[in-house]
Amino acid sequence: MTHFVGWDVSVKETSVCVVDDAGKVVCEQKVPTEPDDIVVLLTSVGEDYVRIGIEAGPLSQWLVNGLTGAGLPVICVETRHMKALLRAQQINKSDRNDTRGIAQMMRVGPFKPVHAKTLAAQEQRMLLTSRKLVQRKLIDIESDMRGTLRNFGLKVGVVSTIGYEARIRHLVEGFPRLAAIVEPLLTVRRVMRQQFAVLHKMLFDTVRHDPVCKRLTTAPGVGAVVALTYRATVDQPQRFVHSRAVGAHVGLTPRRHQSGEIDYDGGISKSGDTMLRTMLYEAAQVLLTQSRHWSWLKAWGMKVAQRRGMPSAIVAVARRLAVVLHRMWTDGTNFRWGSEPGTAIAVA
Repeated sequence: MTHFVGWDVSVKETSVCVVDDAGKVVCEQKVPTEPDDIVVLLTSVGEDYVRIGIEAGPLSQWLVNGLTGAGLPVICVETRHMKALLRAQQINKSDRNDTRGIAQMMRVGPFKPVHAKTLAAQEQRMLLTSRKLVQRKLIDIESDMRGTLRNFGLKVGVVSTIGYEARIRHLVEGFPRLAAIVEPLLTVRRVMRQQFAVLHKMLFDTVRHDPVCKRLTTAPGVGAVVALTYRATVDQPQRFVHSRAVGAHVGLTPRRHQSGEIDYDGGISKSGDTMLRTMLYEAAQVLLTQSRHWSWLKAWGMKVAQRRGMPSAIVAVARRLAVVLHRMWTDGTNFRWGSEPGTAIAVA
């Protein structure tokens, strides 16, 4: 007899529900949120599992990789899709009702699976987010000191990163109390700059030794940060059948609203990974507004800018850049700056 399983994961315990092919509940139990404990429970219930469903969340990648390694058919389901289906099935929300709903969803099949990233992609993503966190906090400290000192008529003005600390000390020389207050902030800023440099070097070393990232950086506007963000987000390029699907995956395609006589396209969907979408937009902006190197991609973007304006052109180039990078990755080729006869160029 075949079985279908639903999980409702929390930090300490996971609710598990097993149903048969007729929808009858075979087992309902809570186990510690550990892959080994869940495998032991499922093995004791049966061995013929068709689908095991888990909602996407902070622990889902770890659990999916753990159970996949044990040979179980685990599927990670998109959060908003699962929420809508569970809301339609039940009135009262509880762990028991959620696990039953997920198990029935696995049995019937109306679910939208999402990709569970590999361990390498998770490590790359953590490096990117950690670097971004330190950078953001560093900017917050500098901006806070600028704004606070302005209340006393002390204007920092335009100053280099290296000369920032000396400028602050010079301004508070005649204010002993202010000097005592800003000293801990300057110490924190100094330490954060050192650790940011460590993370930044780690990022560049990762890109330097990764052949995929090195290939992606041959595209105009794409640097080390953009390349590693794309590498960590896409993770496995074969999960996209067509390269043009990547643009929609990161939310760079227009929304469409059609109902009766109403039919119009809105702004971009902004679905998918926010970090990658931001990086692609910045890369496209640099390509169109700052890059001095000619390429067919820039020429195409400037034509779009003449028709639709620069903001729309940047979004269009970002979408096409996502498509081109995927094609470069799957084909194992570098970016082709010119459009020589017979050269195939990916279309967004």
